[in-house]
Amino acid sequence: MSRTGSLVKNAQTYCGFKWPAAKSRVRSGLQLHNSPIELPPERSNAPLWQTALLSGNPKHDPIRKPVSLKMVAERVGLSSAAVSRVLNGSPAAKSIPEATQERILAAARQLNYRPNLLARSLRRGRSHTIGVLVPEVSEGYATLVLAGLEQGLLQAGYFYYLISHHHRADVIEQSQAMLAERAVDGIIAIDTAFRGHRPLPTVTVSCPDMHESVTNIVLNHRRAAELAIDHLAGLGHRRIAVIKGQAFSSDTEPRWQAIQHAAAKASLKLNPDLVAQLEGDSPSHDPGYFAAQRLLASKTPFTALFAFNDVSAIGAIRAFREAGLRVPQDVSIVGFDDVQSAAFQNPGLTTVRQPLRTMGILAAEEILRQIATPTERHSSRRVVVDPELIVHESTCPPSPTKPPKTH
Repeated sequence: MSRTGSLVKNAQTYCGFKWPAAKSRVRSGLQLHNSPIELPPERSNAPLWQTALLSGNPKHDPIRKPVSLKMVAERVGLSSAAVSRVLNGSPAAKSIPEATQERILAAARQLNYRPNLLARSLRRGRSHTIGVLVPEVSEGYATLVLAGLEQGLLQAGYFYYLISHHHRADVIEQSQAMLAERAVDGIIAIDTAFRGHRPLPTVTVSCPDMHESVTNIVLNHRRAAELAIDHLAGLGHRRIAVIKGQAFSSDTEPRWQAIQHAAAKASLKLNPDLVAQLEGDSPSHDPGYFAAQRLLASKTPFTALFAFNDVSAIGAIRAFREAGLRVPQDVSIVGFDDVQSAAFQNPGLTTVRQPLRTMGILAAEEILRQIATPTERHSSRRVVVDPELIVHESTCPPSPTKPPKTH
């Protein structure tokens, strides 16, 4: 049986009806491998899935040839070089009158011109893509950094691959290799522990270790801790509990050291019974909720809490309320990050704002700078950004009567 005959037989079986003879009068204007067929009257309005094996008649539906740069140039009566400079946004296009540039752009739109990105990448040796590594994507730290990163990259005509590694060393290593195989122009890693890095332009955000030729954008943790501790101490709090970050987070250790320094500077002594660490890798409020329960279970009185991030602070508020404690009357709470929902909590969350969007923009600018200067030797450096205290309604002076009860 011929291939066409086999396809027709399969179509008959799949669709549940018999096709008329190939020599019948064509009613539908459709062909099956150039053999005219006629749809039966009772199937003329058949669902699309029943005609899935049909293809358009090439005589009536010709394949449109892609519009080339030369065709745009012919439309406006200019050289291909001049048109290329305008359409590619070349600095040399500034020498072309603005009216002429508008005419070129209008012609490109009318002809539906689309540049051949693959050919352009091969010519320039660039893919205009960036690989981005994050622990996970959820409300909070990573999404705000990504918002700034995306803004900076899109303005430069770059797109990015996003990989969530959940702090797994094997995934981080495999991801770097995979991104290199996909010819990305550079890598940006957010809160990611590198064992080593590929010979590509690389920028890190809040990463624990410095690597050769890598720029690391970090927060001034000492200043951040001082803002929170000084705010609580200024309100009169002396018994302050702390929720530390997970052991795998790059920010956990430097921030804890900064908190200890700030407490000593404010003449406060941190009670080890009032220090709880987030456990598990869930990005939800649960780790903060359970950490707050452990603080309550210690039966050690406290009047304020400094949480590792806003997400854990919100979980802690739930635990305190379930224990019959009021926020802030019984326990004042300071979060960290200033996520978008912080101000809309009840009460609004006092928090230390990390300029996360700005950190993302800085990362984009730095990776683009490195890509644009491939022959320049880039040294390792740290870019330190400062935090800001955002005061809402979750903090107030401690109750003058008695410390909050614990359970």
